[in-house]
Amino acid sequence: MKDSSRRPLAVFDLDNTLADTAHRQHFLEGRPRDWDAFFAAAPEDPPIAEGVALVLDRARECEVVYLTGRPERCRRDTLEWLAAQGLPEGRVYMRGDADRRPARSTKLQILRRLARDREIRVLVDDDELVCQDAERAGFTVVRARWAAKSEALEKAQERGGRT
Repeated sequence: MKDSSRRPLAVFDLDNTLADTAHRQHFLEGRPRDWDAFFAAAPEDPPIAEGVALVLDRARECEVVYLTGRPERCRRDTLEWLAAQGLPEGRVYMRGDADRRPARSTKLQILRRLARDREIRVLVDDDELVCQDAERAGFTVVRARWAAKSEALEKAQERGGRT
């Protein structure tokens, strides 16, 4: 049963929704992909103004939750980055270090779990496949189209199951 006494959730992706990953995309373009370097560079991501403005706006009426395809080993860097940007505190859901399922699978599973007892007001994500699957499952979605698209990142999200 949903707890209507608590604020609804606004769920935000990180990479290319709140954090601009353009400076580290080159680590995914070669073979083999350099995942360690890709994630090690994440603390240097500049914030994306449109995403930051939206999360701050939604935080006025919702509890903010962060849902990322980043692996658990990146938790400390991720929490420090969120705090450094002045973003609202919130639970951060990350994929397991060995989880290689596509982002749309891992994220939809977590969304459904969260929705069991809380209203999810909105999901904000840049991954079109995540957005499509979330909409099919009945969630309200805002597509984060404010970052430059990266074919390497899109392939990594869907086929590599890494972010």
